Amino acid sequence: MARIWSEESKLSRWLDVELAALDAWAEVGAVPTEAAAQIRAGVQIPTPERVAEIERVTDHDTAAFVDAVTEQLGSEGRWVHFGLTSSDVVDTALSLQIQEAGRLILDGIEHALAVVVARAEEHRQTVCIGRSHGIHAEPTTFGWKLAGWAFELDRSRTRVTAALEANRVGQLSGTVGTYAQVEPEVERIACERLGLEPDPLSTQVIARDRHAELLSALALCAASLERFATEIRHLARTEVREVEEPFGKGMKGSSAMPHKRNPKIAERICGLARVVRASALVGFENVPLWHERDISNSSAERIVVPDAFLALDYMLDRFTWIVEGLVVYPERMRRNVDASHGLVFSHRLLLALVESGLPRNDAYRLVQRHAMKAWDDEQDFRQLLAADPEITSRVDLGAVFDLDATVRHVDTVFERLRALAGKEEPVHA
Repeated sequence: MARIWSEESKLSRWLDVELAALDAWAEVGAVPTEAAAQIRAGVQIPTPERVAEIERVTDHDTAAFVDAVTEQLGSEGRWVHFGLTSSDVVDTALSLQIQEAGRLILDGIEHALAVVVARAEEHRQTVCIGRSHGIHAEPTTFGWKLAGWAFELDRSRTRVTAALEANRVGQLSGTVGTYAQVEPEVERIACERLGLEPDPLSTQVIARDRHAELLSALALCAASLERFATEIRHLARTEVREVEEPFGKGMKGSSAMPHKRNPKIAERICGLARVVRASALVGFENVPLWHERDISNSSAERIVVPDAFLALDYMLDRFTWIVEGLVVYPERMRRNVDASHGLVFSHRLLLALVESGLPRNDAYRLVQRHAMKAWDDEQDFRQLLAADPEITSRVDLGAVFDLDATVRHVDTVFERLRALAGKEEPVHA
């Protein structure tokens, strides 16, 4: 990813665009075929140092690049940048970089998805407590939780793929996009050679709603990774300790406290998600340019587009590493389920009482009274209920306190997950 966004790579892509345009001019007969072939055979990608040296005089990076290219070529160099303006080269080359970087992001999502699916299958039946507002709610399974992450990663894959396709466009339409000095056929041929589609209407620049869509897709993926990392951080807390990040021999969790094993990589993911989201905001700010174009977007894009790709690529790699080596404590999960004195079955009891004929509000108040006593006095919820004939005369407590029954539909979700992992159409309820 760093190579793609390096100065050397950028200049290489700029030259790719220039040469594609040159070949297109030769194909339509405006540039001698021999000259185009001679240029292609003899040209070298200029070094960033040489371009920077010229730019110190020109104060224009694209003009400096063109000078650095043409100084190698003698008289034939006059055909380089023929009919083009800077944005033709810069925007089209940026599209090429985005496509290359996007493939790495999609690879990262695919790898993360595969690891999450594998760990979800491993823990399909590992019962843990589900929480709402951070408070015990009802049982779920750890695999069920991970399956949700898999579906979310799949949605990120879909969004990033669509955003990359929206950015698979180039432009060689000249100043203000009117083709006044360049032929539309040249644009078509050059874009085809580069693997891009011509932007149907560029105004000297490719409209930045495309880039905003891309940065938004990257930001949503980063936000999902932050959600997963936040869950890992919560579950790793000492009081919970249901999971831990991988902790290898020789690692140190703290410079001061030898006992520490902190979720520091998950925290790093959360921090970097803020960077990617901020990049998306800049993408939105770059959309409303003046008239046909200005370059207020340019300085910001040189930071946020590479940074968003670099950060998300790293986040995906580290997230995959965490999940692959995540230490899971099923026994602790089960102890945490039991820690709320059986209150996780209150909903099942409520429904059983309603089915027995008790009005819902009366049933709710009855269950709540026992639940609050169990909670406040740290008494076993089932034992309290067993002593209440109003309840025992109506319901079978054994059926109510059936842990397996609470997660009996887990296979339904995993059938959908199998369809996803097999790249079939997702199965919906």
